[in-house]
Amino acid sequence: MKLKYIYFFLIPLIAGILLLTAFKHNKVTAEVKTNNSEIIKFSHSFHAELAECADCHIQVVSSTSLTERLMPNHESCKSCHDIEDEDACTTCHYEEKFEALVQKESGLIFNHSFHLNDKTLECKTCHEGLTDVDYSSELAFPNPIMEDCYSCHNNEPGSIAANECESCHISTANLKPQTHKSAMFIDQHKFSARGFSANCVMCHDNNSCEECHVASGITAVNTSKDFVQPYTPSNFIDGIKQQRITRIHDLNYRFTHGMDAKGKTTECQTCHEVETFCSTCHASVEHDFALGGIMPASHLKNNFFTIGAGSGGGEHAILAKRDIEMCASCHDVQGADPTCITCHLDSDGIKGTNPKTHPLGFMKDEEGDWHNDRGSICYNCHSSASPQTPVGIGFCGYCHGAN
Repeated sequence: MKLKYIYFFLIPLIAGILLLTAFKHNKVTAEVKTNNSEIIKFSHSFHAELAECADCHIQVVSSTSLTERLMPNHESCKSCHDIEDEDACTTCHYEEKFEALVQKESGLIFNHSFHLNDKTLECKTCHEGLTDVDYSSELAFPNPIMEDCYSCHNNEPGSIAANECESCHISTANLKPQTHKSAMFIDQHKFSARGFSANCVMCHDNNSCEECHVASGITAVNTSKDFVQPYTPSNFIDGIKQQRITRIHDLNYRFTHGMDAKGKTTECQTCHEVETFCSTCHASVEHDFALGGIMPASHLKNNFFTIGAGSGGGEHAILAKRDIEMCASCHDVQGADPTCITCHLDSDGIKGTNPKTHPLGFMKDEEGDWHNDRGSICYNCHSSASPQTPVGIGFCGYCHGAN
């Protein structure tokens, strides 16, 4: 009786072991059949010094479709190797492995002959890096990625290469560039979009961002007290698109956003109207920050500004020369005259008594519109003179002197 129960449990166990063994064997076999590095001994980097790509990939030069056989075979190798010498087989082949190289099925429409012959492109133009490795599987992108193709297929003026997805892709369902398939792409895509080489426009237009970053039914105007963070589509419930809020800025961003603004690593105006949005926090009333706002730490230094001719102006002069746009992001938030004019003003016409604005010799002996146009920008600061001012008086006296 006990033996019966032993068989009852033992037989399924043995069967399971056999099935598992068969599964592993089939899996290894499948892996071997999809990995050419396990079929043949080969080095692209070594052969690149001895032959051209077309010497091995003979069919590629005349190929018009990726459904054609493009992998090298014995006929391709015999020009250099003695394929009749059975003792030399292990030079390239692993023992007992003589199957043909695996050519993966492609989802692209591509004409090698057209690109190589008509457009005189080189193989390395698209297959970059192959001459540095042994097997193509060692490369992250052995075949060209969409960004590479976009250098020609961009619909820019003068381009004759089509940019429609259907021109190259057999199916456009769930079509994504290789770079978008990263597990963290959604969280990290903003960094890619900021890059100098970003070419999001390859697939996206100006409205693409709004598919995720604009919520429906929201009336907020994005002020500091009436602000809604961007939403992203989540799923459908009862046929209605539901949305979940997604935080774009870190929880402590109000304390660190100044670094992004100062380093210009973020284009704030993409979502915010910086002329008014910033002032809602940085100004106690709706006017220039300089009159009642929250000053940056740099403004609190003892030598931030110095008064008087020859004083150098202090730290603010250095910062203004380095990045005047940064000054303008806080000052002149309502479109009025620049804050600089409150100090850099020559209303008395006495030379050498006002803050230095121009470098030595600025516009000396040069003709300008200040001679005949009362609207000249010079008179925004040099208000002691005009084109009709007698020679030697006020601002005009700086150059002309008195008679």
